[in-house]
Amino acid sequence: MCAAFHPSEDLIVSASLDQTVRVWDTTGLRKKQLGEPTGGPPMMDSRQSAAASTAMNVQAELFGTNDVVVKYVLEGHDRGVNWAAFHPTLPLLASAADDRQVKLWRMSETKAWEVDTLRGHANNVSCCLFHPKQELVVSNSEDRSIRVWDVSKRVGVQTFRREGDRFWILAAHRSQNLLAAGHDSGMIVFKLERERPASASGPGDKLYYVRGRELFCHDYSRATGGSSGVDVPIASLRRVGQQAQTDGIGSGPRFLSYNMHNPKEGNVLVCSEVDGGCYELISFSLTNAGGSVTDGKRGSCLGPGVFLGNNRFAVLDRAKRDIVVKNMNNETTKRVAAPVPNIDCLYDGGAPGRIILRADDRALLFEVQSRRVLGELTAPKIKNVVWSPDGSKVALLCKYGVVIADRQLEQLCSISDTVRIKSGAWDCSNSGGTNSNLFIYTTLHHVKYCLPTGDTGTIRTLDNPIYATRVVKDQLFCLDREARSRVLSIDTTEAKFKLALANKKVRNNYT
Repeated sequence: MCAAFHPSEDLIVSASLDQTVRVWDTTGLRKKQLGEPTGGPPMMDSRQSAAASTAMNVQAELFGTNDVVVKYVLEGHDRGVNWAAFHPTLPLLASAADDRQVKLWRMSETKAWEVDTLRGHANNVSCCLFHPKQELVVSNSEDRSIRVWDVSKRVGVQTFRREGDRFWILAAHRSQNLLAAGHDSGMIVFKLERERPASASGPGDKLYYVRGRELFCHDYSRATGGSSGVDVPIASLRRVGQQAQTDGIGSGPRFLSYNMHNPKEGNVLVCSEVDGGCYELISFSLTNAGGSVTDGKRGSCLGPGVFLGNNRFAVLDRAKRDIVVKNMNNETTKRVAAPVPNIDCLYDGGAPGRIILRADDRALLFEVQSRRVLGELTAPKIKNVVWSPDGSKVALLCKYGVVIADRQLEQLCSISDTVRIKSGAWDCSNSGGTNSNLFIYTTLHHVKYCLPTGDTGTIRTLDNPIYATRVVKDQLFCLDREARSRVLSIDTTEAKFKLALANKKVRNNYT
């Protein structure tokens, strides 16, 4: 049914309807092709010689040569085996069969044995493979589902379903987080989880972000030797929800909010989409970031949480879509009804007591205390909100565009793009006139700029996607998909010229 080469060794694995998985040693074939001596056969008695002769005849019938020999025969499936695959680095095998099971096997130099059986599919399992970067097995089946399994815990962590189409084949990209699955009607290409690291700007020259299960503070002011700064670990994040026993797909933090209103203490809200949405409030000392950390304050929410002041924050209720205001002890102090229906997310409002609400294709600036809508504009599919350093402007990052408005949410300009917007950051240079007037944003393969006047342009291309966090003069600070801080050089001369032209300062700056 299938055969596959080992990524580094002289081995082939095959799956058959005879209910077995076989591993073949191709060392002799490689040596023959390269002209290397294969060596004579070892001494053996007559019985061993007869058995070896029979095995060699079988190989000769299959391959037309005796240069390939069976190393292991793996038996355990009750029905025909449809697929078998090697692990990219470990001595492991995975097999999928018509008995609705996925089996894991381990190999040594002398033998191979069954490790465990993964059960959950309701029909024939068509294909399986190991994820190239994570310790996961992905399988698909004629039961119209794709299942993701944790190799170490040997439990299912995620299931994708497609009504009306049976799945038949799987393929994984070698370097990117992409999978392809073939079904009755065609093919789908998908990701197992989002790759954008959760991050938020802090006071001064600090950035807070999550890598793995750790919360870090990146200090830009301590940059040395071309590095972007120094990482300081803050706290370890606990696993939450039904996937607490494993680092399951989709269990990582999605949003991060820092309390800019509290100068005495550091407060961070870490929000994820586990079990419908939840948050964790972490407090720590600003003078000794890695020292005293207070956590354990958790609750449910929809989307990100927002700090309203130095001692209170707001989250969106999952069921009623109300705005819930809580204090630093995680106690509810107020519940405010949303001004319009269909509110599904809230963002920072740029000033104490204010939030931006997302409703369908609209954004509303809402004051919680007075329960008034201060401003409204049209912005389809908002993904993030970025305020300028002086708080005078806000950039609404949409799926395929950027809307720039003033602090009262009155639109200044709107631009659209043909590819998805990944991230953005305002220039915070102290000189040059670009502070809070130059917005840099990134797409899949480009770094671009946008001015409040509506002028746009492309600055440079990218080999891999990045997520902008800070812009200072001709340096773009960002995080990559591995949540590693990087610095890119950018040329903003064109943007500065257009900005000076709009401000009628061309004679002073460019003559």
